[in-house]
Amino acid sequence: MRKFRIRLDAALTAATVLLGGASALAQDVPPGNPVDGKRLYMSVGCFLCHGRAGQGGTLNGPAPSLAQSQMPFEGFKGQLRQPANDMPVYTEAAMSDNQIADIYAFVQSLPGPLQTKDMGIFKD
Repeated sequence: MRKFRIRLDAALTAATVLLGGASALAQDVPPGNPVDGKRLYMSVGCFLCHGRAGQGGTLNGPAPSLAQSQMPFEGFKGQLRQPANDMPVYTEAAMSDNQIADIYAFVQSLPGPLQTKDMGIFKD
């Protein structure tokens, strides 16, 4: 019984640390302005590969969907600073962290992909 109690205490402690860490990570996202983010997204050309609605595309190779991205802000910023594949580099001189936060706020505000049943063509 004592071993079970110790394991249960350890599991509850680990869950508390993990959940507390998750909320801390969520709070690390700087406040962004989605209106300014949309303007930047369009003016710097993000839409050329990722689509106007952040839906992703295949113009220059597979560009992931950004609408309602599950990528944390730090990963999003890291991809802009040191991109994988053919994406251009956005140094801090080219785009500030606040501007990245604005773009992140914009893509998080997008509705994301529709379920097939919710597409207008299939509605009664």
